Amino acid sequence: MILAYSVGDYALAVVAVTIGFAPVGVSVWALLDAARRPSWVWAMADRDRTHWMAAILFTAVIIGLGLVVAGYYLTRVRSTLAGIEEGNLDA
Repeated sequence: MILAYSVGDYALAVVAVTIGFAPVGVSVWALLDAARRPSWVWAMADRDRTHWMAAILFTAVIIGLGLVVAGYYLTRVRSTLAGIEEGNLDA
């Protein structure tokens, strides 16, 4: 028996894989961003890099929770860190 796949089957597979890996990609992005920020920025923001990286890493395997944690980091914490890194001490 020969299985024949149509272009629609391949397109559906590409969409499914993209949607499936998007949360992991967001978590990896957040993790790499947290890792590249200098220690002095974390200290000035009164945040703990180790806790944030651990939270992002361990929740990445739980898709829904991983998106929430990584999303919060990328939208709230990252903007504060970036502001401090650029010299805005009120961030």
